Amino acid sequence: MAKTTAPAINIGISEQDRAAIAEGLSRLLADTYTLYLTTHNFHWNVTGPMFNTLHTMFMTQYTELWNAVDPVAERIRSLGHAAPGSYAQFGKLASVPDVPATPPKALEMVRILVQGHEAVARTARAIFPLAEKANDEPTADLLTQRLTVHEQSAWMLRSLLED
Repeated sequence: MAKTTAPAINIGISEQDRAAIAEGLSRLLADTYTLYLTTHNFHWNVTGPMFNTLHTMFMTQYTELWNAVDPVAERIRSLGHAAPGSYAQFGKLASVPDVPATPPKALEMVRILVQGHEAVARTARAIFPLAEKANDEPTADLLTQRLTVHEQSAWMLRSLLED
């Protein structure tokens, strides 16, 4: 049986641009997964008078984050690159810090998540110039969707910290 090889990728984006965009999206994937894990941890470990509100809010947010990792990884694959998928890889790529070893108090959880959503938004925003330069509309669309979610989530969480 003859071995077949996949044809070269020819989607109108150069290999160099695809590699740069995939690298940025890999950082976005790592940040998203790390924030997902932190949010899920906080959902499990939140206590105090705001328990029900935060438990429910964190569940909504971690579910959204979980549903976001696949489209980001699949976009990396569409660009012809392997998506990172290990804790070791994510640890090297993420700008979002790992979840604290000891669960913080409820309002500190909220602060940490605000910072996490803002960090992911910055990561997504940094990829835009690469996508625009390459006329990569699918990546730009994905980034717009992610920015909307992270900026809105940060705002909602930040609102809980106001007097």
